[in-house]
Amino acid sequence: MGIIAWIVLGLIAGFVASLLVNRHGEGFFADIILGIIGAVVGGFIAHMAGWRGITGFNVRSMLTAVAGAVVVLIIYHAITGTRGRPTNPPSNPVV
Repeated sequence: MGIIAWIVLGLIAGFVASLLVNRHGEGFFADIILGIIGAVVGGFIAHMAGWRGITGFNVRSMLTAVAGAVVVLIIYHAITGTRGRPTNPPSNPVV
């Protein structure tokens, strides 16, 4: 896969993983980085389990990358202690 395909795969996988874990995206560049790291992690996990990992821009590779990105995102939130931005902030916060 070329670098553009990795970036596109990373953006899609990172955004989908962020929606699954946080119910919102992490941000454009964070989603790309999360997705690319997730693709590497997902490919490693798939390889260790005896499956084929990232083989190109296809559904199996996308699912592997999303699964890896979910793992990376859960670990990231466990380390930082954050769960993301609130989805419905109060309109009149009490000061």
